Amino acid sequence: MARMHSGGKGKSGSKKPHTGSPPEWSNSDKKEVEEIIMQLSKEGHTTAIIGTILRDKHGVPDARLVTGERISQTLSRLGAKSGYPEDLMSLMRRALRLIDHLSQNSKDLHNRRQLELCESKIRRLSRYYKDNGSIDSEWTYKRDQLRLMVE
Repeated sequence: MARMHSGGKGKSGSKKPHTGSPPEWSNSDKKEVEEIIMQLSKEGHTTAIIGTILRDKHGVPDARLVTGERISQTLSRLGAKSGYPEDLMSLMRRALRLIDHLSQNSKDLHNRRQLELCESKIRRLSRYYKDNGSIDSEWTYKRDQLRLMVE
């Protein structure tokens, strides 16, 4: 499949092994893993960081194999859902960094184009989340209010 904003057509990358159960050496206690997920969420970690901490410190290579659902689904079931989805928030942080860069370097045409592409991705992703019901249907991306949404 072709890339959206580049000429590349490659599909290379690492893949997870296809397995239906956690390894024997891993921590496979569902209650304990859910408690760790809730604790890390209360500390303010994102779902990607929670998965990394579970892998590196608690011996859980894949939380989905232990709990039977994604970390974000576990958090929403346990009532600890955040405001914006993580991928949308990271794109907004990236756009904010580009805006700050362009305020200092106004003639940087390459990064001005990257800001346009990033904002385009934000609008497309927000349309998906509006249809999905993850964000409010009246929410719109506004560059001047971006700093308030991210912080």
